[in-house]
Amino acid sequence: MQGAVVTLGTFDGVHRGHQAVLAEVLRRTGASGRTSVLVTFDPHPLAVVNPAATPKLLSLPEEKRQLVTAQGIEQYVLMPFTEEVAQLDAAAFCHRLRDEYEMRELVMGYDHGFGRGRAGDVQVVKELGSAEGFAVAVVDAVRDNGQPISSTLIRTAVAHGDLDAAARWLGRRYSIQGRVVRGAGRGRTIGIPTINLAPPQPEKLLPPDGVYAVAVRIGKRQYGGMMNQGPRPTFGEQARTLEIHLFDFNDELYGETVVVEWVRRLRDVQAFSSRDALVAQLERDRQAARATLNRSRE
Repeated sequence: MQGAVVTLGTFDGVHRGHQAVLAEVLRRTGASGRTSVLVTFDPHPLAVVNPAATPKLLSLPEEKRQLVTAQGIEQYVLMPFTEEVAQLDAAAFCHRLRDEYEMRELVMGYDHGFGRGRAGDVQVVKELGSAEGFAVAVVDAVRDNGQPISSTLIRTAVAHGDLDAAARWLGRRYSIQGRVVRGAGRGRTIGIPTINLAPPQPEKLLPPDGVYAVAVRIGKRQYGGMMNQGPRPTFGEQARTLEIHLFDFNDELYGETVVVEWVRRLRDVQAFSSRDALVAQLERDRQAARATLNRSRE
């Protein structure tokens, strides 16, 4: 048995730094014929060891799985992060990886630490590898203007609505995967039919509420659109919704899963005094969103 090349971590967002780690895993499996394995956690480890510090997530588990497998990783392992797992020291963690996944090589990011108290830093793990008979490779930071790309950096950008910076560091636009559900059907009555996504999980980080130009992936096809993210004050509805008008698309999508990419924020959510005022603004939004999407393709 050839065994596996393993990497381990939260991999939230699967950003360009993470992608460099995965590329090294794949380079090593290509050279050795071993299996590529990524082990990640649910919930985020901080939800167990320091709940007050738990961040909102760039990628929920299924989003992360799709991003990881799209990179070419063969085995995606979602390990439940429990109090018991939190108490494993670095040596016990390495034994578990070796026993459960036949680890022969471990690939780490330059700043990664695992095991109880994150004590399993690069030096500790290299010493364990020498003693236990597995190779350890360390991948350096991927930097942008000298700054290491990190999930924390990207979360700050998304939370402040800096979608261009987030996309640059992610290597793709920031997105959400959601299931299409039935809405009130008002859009169709005013000539702007919409799809509604199920309310996002509270763990998912969203940019500031507003009206956005978006790109929507449905299966292997992509469509442009505009999305109202937030309440619908014109109709007295305060709950946050994700409601999307797709351009050049009229099919039914109820029950389907789509991926929505935020492209650019167009304006704040606002209340309108009349149906005509709402329709007029939506037409301006549609023109602005189309222009934004056309520029993004150039």
